[in-house]
Amino acid sequence: MSWVQDLDARQRAMLAEMGVRVWAPKAASAPVVRAVEPAESTAAPAPAPMPIAAPPRAAAPGAAAAAAVPLAADRGRADPVQAMDWPALRAAVAACQACGLCRTRQRTVFGVGHERAPLMIVGEAPGEQEDRQGEPFVGAAGQLLDAMLRAVQRDRTAPDAERAVFIANVLKCRPPSNRNPQPDEVARCEPFLARQVALVQPRLILALGRFAVQSLLKTDKPIGQLRGRVHRYEGVPVVVSYHPAYLLRSPADKGKAWADLCLAMEQLDAPPA
Repeated sequence: MSWVQDLDARQRAMLAEMGVRVWAPKAASAPVVRAVEPAESTAAPAPAPMPIAAPPRAAAPGAAAAAAVPLAADRGRADPVQAMDWPALRAAVAACQACGLCRTRQRTVFGVGHERAPLMIVGEAPGEQEDRQGEPFVGAAGQLLDAMLRAVQRDRTAPDAERAVFIANVLKCRPPSNRNPQPDEVARCEPFLARQVALVQPRLILALGRFAVQSLLKTDKPIGQLRGRVHRYEGVPVVVSYHPAYLLRSPADKGKAWADLCLAMEQLDAPPA
């Protein structure tokens, strides 16, 4: 609970505006501060004043998980996710209730692989099998991805960082009936993925699928127009390709996906500029 105790009045007020419930240990010298739920009485409590002189303080790296994550537009004001280490980030994802997907998920899907892998793979959202197992890219799509990675001497379970990959999704919870991710869901989950990239520090990101590409590159262009060249996300080279689930439905495009993977490997093996 140390991260809760470290919140100043301004951060607490902003969390309250976002609907995040925050409890602090009861103390004799100060009242408990929490986000206001709809009251049964008709009288609404007066909002707490927001100081303008004190800057927000960053959360401690090993702090406990926040219940929700700010939208991307709010991250400049207060975002404890940006200071989290791996254990705190995993706990934050597991406890997240930032959007309605928390009510329908079975398990959150944080990611898998070596935490300092040179290659990071970003997919779209968990499916039914991922939701059950809590791991990205399982089932038939995951088997195809693993086969492609083995062909270039990469493995999600490799203990050697140079042969390893780290795999994550844009969304950490499964959308009901595997529907497409909604913009607000992507925005709520964006800080988690951004922090994962910052912690892994990959030399290259392989973005698989339309929603992964759009989230990382902030574009609505189709994958066909973005393939074959190197893009950038926060300074990290990005190669885009088709999602393995799409390739199972459209096997004629497997050759294009293989070409994309070869381009990624060329970039990964190239000496630093």
